[in-house]
Amino acid sequence: MAKGRLEAFSDGVIAIIITIMVLELRAPHEGSPEALRPLLPAFLSYVLSFVFVGIYWNNHHHLLQATRRVNGTILWANLHLLFWLSLIPVVTSWLGDSHFAPWPAAAYGGVMLFAGVAYYILSRVLVRHHGKDSELAAAVGTDRKGQLSLVIYAVGIALSFRSPQIACGVYVLVAVIWLIPDRRIEAVLSGKV
Repeated sequence: MAKGRLEAFSDGVIAIIITIMVLELRAPHEGSPEALRPLLPAFLSYVLSFVFVGIYWNNHHHLLQATRRVNGTILWANLHLLFWLSLIPVVTSWLGDSHFAPWPAAAYGGVMLFAGVAYYILSRVLVRHHGKDSELAAAVGTDRKGQLSLVIYAVGIALSFRSPQIACGVYVLVAVIWLIPDRRIEAVLSGKV
């Protein structure tokens, strides 16, 4: 099967996720700068989630650039990823509205953890479908950064009940790790590896 519909559907879902997140931000009713202060937690959780969704979109795009074809298993693995990503607006809103309370911080980390697991599963299913000697397999490699991220998310979830703010700092750490561009797929596809 061609991959075009999978890419288009995924891009559409991710665009809707970002739209839902921004619609959850509410403008203050007062016209003073002080009216923005209570909105800061919601805005900060939105920024973090926007960065995460952007990271997933970027990496998903690169992963699919190395993909030549898809099958039913890949379609389901992709839907599994989109399911977890679709929950990001809910936990983002809860985290911001609760001013970073323990349970929302843990739920946020849980959604991020399961989204990371789903992305890892998608990449492994794609590699299996294309073969261990494929360009895709060479580009994805062992995905140590992805595996490290899962461990860091788990630590953040555990920390949520001691200090939700530190847990959110741990989630920011994962985002920072992924903001550093991963050029493996580009390098393999351009023949530089």
